[in-house]
Amino acid sequence: MGCLSTTACLVCRNMKNLFRHFVCLVAVCMLAAPAHDAAAGADIECIKSASFLAPIEAGADHNYPPDREVNVSHLALDLTPDFKQRTLEGKETFQFKPNGKPVQELSLDAVDLTILSVTSTEAIQGWQATAEKLIITFAAPVPMDKEASVTIAYRAQPTQGIYFRTPEMGYKEGDTHLFSQGEAIEARHWYPCFDAPNAKFTSEVMCRVPEGMTAESNGRLVSEEKDPATGLTAFHWSQEKPHANSLIAVAAGYFKKLEDKHDNVPLALLTPPSEFSEAPAFFRDTKDIMGFFDMEIGIPYPWAKYDQICLNDFVAGGMENTSLTLLTDGELFTAATENIIDSDELVSHEMAHQWFGDLVTCDDWSDIWLNEGFATYYALLYDGHKNGHDSMLYELYRNARQITGMQNDTNAIVRRTYGDPMEMFSYLAYPKGGWVLHMLRSELGEDLYRRCIKTYLERHQYGNVVTEDLRKVIAELSGRSYDQFFDQWLYHAHHPELEASYSWDEKSKQAKVSLRQAQKIDQNVLLFSFPLTIRFKGKFGTVDRPILMKEKEADFYFPLESAPQLVRLDPSYTLLAKTTLKLPNDMLYAQLADKDDAMGRLLAIEQLKDKKDKEAVLKLKEALNNDPFYGVRIEAASALRSIHTDEALEVLLASTNQPDARVRLQVVRGIAGFYRDTAYASARNVLENEKNPAILDAAITALGNYARPEVQSLLIKFLNSVSYRNQLAAAAVDAMRSEDDPAYIAPLMETLRTREADFRSRGFGSGLDTLAYLARNEEKKDAVREFLLGYVNHKKESIQVAAIKALGTLGDPRSIAVLQTFANAAKGNPPQAAAEKAVADLRAGRKPVDDFKNLRQEVQDLEKANREQSKELEDLKKQFAAKGDTTAKPRSKSKSGKKEGN
Repeated sequence: MGCLSTTACLVCRNMKNLFRHFVCLVAVCMLAAPAHDAAAGADIECIKSASFLAPIEAGADHNYPPDREVNVSHLALDLTPDFKQRTLEGKETFQFKPNGKPVQELSLDAVDLTILSVTSTEAIQGWQATAEKLIITFAAPVPMDKEASVTIAYRAQPTQGIYFRTPEMGYKEGDTHLFSQGEAIEARHWYPCFDAPNAKFTSEVMCRVPEGMTAESNGRLVSEEKDPATGLTAFHWSQEKPHANSLIAVAAGYFKKLEDKHDNVPLALLTPPSEFSEAPAFFRDTKDIMGFFDMEIGIPYPWAKYDQICLNDFVAGGMENTSLTLLTDGELFTAATENIIDSDELVSHEMAHQWFGDLVTCDDWSDIWLNEGFATYYALLYDGHKNGHDSMLYELYRNARQITGMQNDTNAIVRRTYGDPMEMFSYLAYPKGGWVLHMLRSELGEDLYRRCIKTYLERHQYGNVVTEDLRKVIAELSGRSYDQFFDQWLYHAHHPELEASYSWDEKSKQAKVSLRQAQKIDQNVLLFSFPLTIRFKGKFGTVDRPILMKEKEADFYFPLESAPQLVRLDPSYTLLAKTTLKLPNDMLYAQLADKDDAMGRLLAIEQLKDKKDKEAVLKLKEALNNDPFYGVRIEAASALRSIHTDEALEVLLASTNQPDARVRLQVVRGIAGFYRDTAYASARNVLENEKNPAILDAAITALGNYARPEVQSLLIKFLNSVSYRNQLAAAAVDAMRSEDDPAYIAPLMETLRTREADFRSRGFGSGLDTLAYLARNEEKKDAVREFLLGYVNHKKESIQVAAIKALGTLGDPRSIAVLQTFANAAKGNPPQAAAEKAVADLRAGRKPVDDFKNLRQEVQDLEKANREQSKELEDLKKQFAAKGDTTAKPRSKSKSGKKEGN
C-alpha cells in the first residue's frame, strides 16, 4: 500500500513537502502531523497503519504462509451493492485443482458473510459457515488431476473490505461511491477466499450499479450493459493475467474521468464529481512516471490499463490493486499551494507497485519489503529523474534520520515474529527497505543493478517471491554471494552507529581517520561489514580513498600532500548509518560553502545547529538565503530555530521573502518556534500578505502561543472562514487548543454544529476533541457532553471514534454509562477500543490528556516563589552585614554528612 494517510505519515507529507509518508508513509509524517495540516498529509501510503512508526515488539508468535491444498486458476465475482442499506449481494465462482493430494475439504476465509448457498461441479456432502471460515466438504475426495469449481451465493453488510460513502453517512450528494480494500487480509470480509498472498490466478468482476454510476475493477472492460428488468447497469471487467487475491478490487459510484495514454496503455484518473477540478494537477505527471519506469526497470508496464481513483476517506494513502490504484482524495490539491504539495510521491510509489507487488508479489507478509521497499525506492528514483540527484539524496537523508532515530530498533526487516500482518507495514518495509536497495544499487553500479532487477522480475513475473530469490539473482549476475549483506541488513536489525574522528600529522603528512561501531551487538544486531569512501579536499584537489570497515574499531591512515581543508565520510551517500564526525568550525564552514556537495552542506548544518555562536548563525543566514538547493535552505531555517537565540530569530525574520514556497513555509514555522513580540508581529504580517494556504495555516497555528485579546477575534474569524477543505478553520481549531481558553467553547461548538460538511472527517474529529479539551476543567460540562453524545452513533466511523475519545478527554464521569454500551460490544473494532479506554480513564479518575497549561502555570508559580525566597535571603544577608559579625555563623554539612563548625 501507499505512505499512513500517511495520518502519514500519510503521512510523512510529500517527502519533499511534507509527506511527511505512505509514505510518507512520512512522521514523523502523518502520525505526528496536525490533523488539518495539508502539507503533512498522507505519505506515501505510509500510512497504512499506526504501526508505521511504532517500535515493534519482539517475541511475537511466528507466522508462516498457509498451505496451498488447491491451486486456484480463476475467480469470478458478481456483485450487487445496495448503497442505501450499505449491503452487498454476491455470487462467487472459483476454479481449482487439488495440489499434491486429493482434497475432500476446502476451508475458505469468510468473516461476517451470510452464506446463502454452495454448489459445485463435484458432489458436496455439506458445508458450514463459522464466524471466520466457510468449510466445504465433498462427498468424495476431488482427484489431483481434475479441475473443479465451486459457486457460492452470499450477502454481507461489511465493516471491513467494502466501504460505502453515501449522503446518509454525511458525504456529499452526487458523490456517492464505494470501494474495496484487500491488503492485508480484508478480502475475506467481502467474498470467501484463500486470503493470503502466496497464490495467483486470473479473475473477473461483474458489478451492477444504478444508472449514472460507473464501476471499475482490474483488467479490461469486457462489457457495459443495462438490465431492463432491474434498471441496473452491469460493468464486466476481466483480469486475464494472474495476480494475488489481495489485489482484486472494485470501486463504484458517481465519478468523473480524466484520460490520457502512454504508448498503448490507457491512463485515467477518476474523482467524485465535486472534486474533479483538482484532478488535472494530480494527474499531470502520471504519463511521465510510467515512461520513466518503463525505461528504468526495462520491462514495459505489464497490465491492460492503469486507472487511479481518488476516494473519500480512503483507508490509506493509496492501494496498488492490479491496474486499478485506489487513492485518498486527501492528496488532491490546489494551485494555491505552489510547490508545497504535489502528487508525484504517491503516484510514483503506487505505480511502481504494478511491477513490485503486483507483477511479482511477496510470498508471505514476512517479505513485504519486496513490495514496499521497492515502491519507496523507485519513487525516489523518479524524484531524482524529475528534480535532480540532490533532491533524491535529500529524501534519502530525511528517511535515514527517521530510521536512525527510532527507539528499540531490534526487529529485522524480514522476520516471522509478528501478530497481525499489518505490523509488517512499518518503517522497516518502507524507508529502510528502500535504503537497502539504494545500498545495493550503489555497490553494484547502476547498470548491473538494473540487469539484476530486470532478471529478477522476468524470472518471477506473475508469481511469488521471497527475499532469497532476489539474493540469488544478484549473486548469479554479480559473481558475489551477498550472503553477508542480506544477513546484516535484512535478516538482522538496526544499522551501524559509526563514531568517527579525524586528525592530521604534519610530520608524516598523514591524515588519520578512526572509526568505531558503537551499536550494541547481540543476537538481533550484528557487527556490520561495509565499504566506505573517505574524501579529502584541499590544495591538492580531491582524493577519494575506499576502505572496508568490518571491525568494531579501526584506524586508517592516508598520506596526503598537505592538510586537507575538507574531510567527508561517504560523500556519495551510499551507507545507512548514524554517523558522528565532529569537525572543527573551519572545516564545517568550508563544507557548508562547497557548492558541489549538497549532502555535505546538509551534514554541516546538522552540526551547526548545535552551536550558538554568532558566526554559525551568520553562516546559516548565508545558506538560508543563497544556497542553490532548496533542501539546504529548509534545513538552515530549521537549524536557526534549534539554535533559538535572539540572533537566530533576527535572521529568520529577515529571511521571510523566499521565492520557494517550501522554504518560506519552513521560515514561518521557524519563527513560530520563538515566543517574542517580533515573532507575533511576523505571524500577523503573514496573515495579511500571504496567499498560500499551507503557509497561512502555519501562521494561524502560531497565534495559539499568544493569549492576546486581538488573537481571539482573529481565530474566530478564521474559524468561520471558507477555504479548500476548510484548512484555515482547522488551523484555527489547533490554535484554540494551544491557547486553551474556555472562551472558545461556544464559537467552536457552533461551527462544528453548522459546518460539519465543510471539514474533512479527520479535521472534524480533531474539532470534537479540541472542544472537549477546552471544556475539561469547566464546572459545568453538560452542554459539551450532550453535544459530543450526539456524534457517538455517527455513520462515519472516524467521527464516531473521535466523539467517543472526546468524551474521555472531557473527563465527565456522567458519560460512563453511554460509553460502557460501546465498550461492552465485541472486541476488535475501533469504537469498542476507544470506548474501553475512555471508560478506564474516567473510572481511574485521571485526566486522559496532559494538562500542559496547568503544568506550565505550576512551574511559573514555583519559579516566582523561588525568586521571592532568593530576594528574602539576600535581604537577610544585608541585615546581618549591617549589624556586624556578631552572630554565630551557620554550619554546613561535609560530604561525609558530619557537621562542621567554625
